[in-house]
Amino acid sequence: MSESLLVRTDRGLYCPLGDFYIDPVRGVPRAVLTHAHADHARAGCGRYLAASEGVELLHWRLGLSAPIDTIRYGESLQLGSVRLSLHPSGHVLGASQVRIEHQGQVAVVTGDFKLQADPTCRPWEPVRCHHWIPESTFALPVFRWPDTSQVIAQIERWWKECKESGRTPVLAAYALGKSQRLLASLAPLGPIYTHGAVEHGNQAYRKAGVVLPSTQTVSTMPADYRTQGALILAVPAALGSPWMRRFTNPTTALASGWMLLRGMRRQRGVDRGFVVSDHVDWPDWLKAFEAVGPQRVWVAHGYQHAAARYLQERGIDAKPLDPGPNTAVDAEELLEREEPEDGQEDVELIR
Repeated sequence: MSESLLVRTDRGLYCPLGDFYIDPVRGVPRAVLTHAHADHARAGCGRYLAASEGVELLHWRLGLSAPIDTIRYGESLQLGSVRLSLHPSGHVLGASQVRIEHQGQVAVVTGDFKLQADPTCRPWEPVRCHHWIPESTFALPVFRWPDTSQVIAQIERWWKECKESGRTPVLAAYALGKSQRLLASLAPLGPIYTHGAVEHGNQAYRKAGVVLPSTQTVSTMPADYRTQGALILAVPAALGSPWMRRFTNPTTALASGWMLLRGMRRQRGVDRGFVVSDHVDWPDWLKAFEAVGPQRVWVAHGYQHAAARYLQERGIDAKPLDPGPNTAVDAEELLEREEPEDGQEDVELIR
């Protein structure tokens, strides 16, 4: 496959044959966006192209006046001399993999992706390709997510225990994607109040047709409201801030894949850690690799050097997308330091 189908530039991945960038890091004339998270969708581009299912989220991120063109999943579009199509990545609502084809050769950029079930977005779709560019946020053997339904049950049990003990559970999660996934999965055991940023995400999801339980912003609570029995859904930055003072006897938890690592809960200063990630874990990363069957792999975003080396040792043409310092040694040290302890009781496991 020609190296010119995709090239790395200081503005991000560029397709010269189609004259577009994928998730550029700053303004370019034409950007193809994989999803609406801030590290992938940035303002200042001439025009954007994205999956139609994610347009509400992108307008929330980029503004209503942002020039966003959309195509349906699986619909192909001719850009220059390449055919482009978008396919579900399973990450959040409207998240896409970018498939590029030229003269029988196919490259796929995964964007962020996961294989676990999510009631708020379409599941990941395996797209066969010659050249695969996957993320590697959690591409180390230590990262293995537990079953989602079991962890949802653990969160519900925590909420119930808080009600019985007169405490207010404050659960922190990303405002866009993860919060809505949790809301759609949890049984409503009482009223649910949200941080303003989370509620903005809820509104964008509802506008896109995703059914979520009833929620209200914390700002609507009466000043004398006793919050025991309610669940507060916050953003991580709100924990430890003056915003927390309005809750009665609060106890905090963080929903993140990083909560799998010993010590991360203490480092983040929360009472509980729930392992919930909208990124693929190590077993599913390997499963995805086998499903797409690439001849060449450029590993991006995360433990790219370690993941690339793993494939290299198995005879695969693989390399990290970022040519910076090799972090494989650091990854090995992490495995030695942070292997989860069997039976560890103070860290709940949730996908």
